[in-house]
Amino acid sequence: MKNLDAYKLFFGSLANPNRLRILNSLRDESRNVTELCKATGFEQTMVSHNLKRLEKCGMVFAEQKGKNRYYSINKATIKPLMKMIDAHMQKYCCKIIGNKQK
Repeated sequence: MKNLDAYKLFFGSLANPNRLRILNSLRDESRNVTELCKATGFEQTMVSHNLKRLEKCGMVFAEQKGKNRYYSINKATIKPLMKMIDAHMQKYCCKIIGNKQK
């Protein structure tokens, strides 16, 4: 497969629980690193490191506002994708998890 490395990069970015938590924190509003630290409970270095990967993959965008950089989720592709993933998980994956917990 020609784009296997791109697939690995993309899905690896989404599969990381820390990056996924950051993406979910950005679904409804832009935030700076300090705000993301408060929302996720992560340290600044972890947030910054993961934002760098998300930004490289085009999953988040940064905008300079005064002294701070505000990050927002890619509204054209990632936000709708996450909404589709949520629907899929509710229909299929949550049932599997629920059955395993019984």
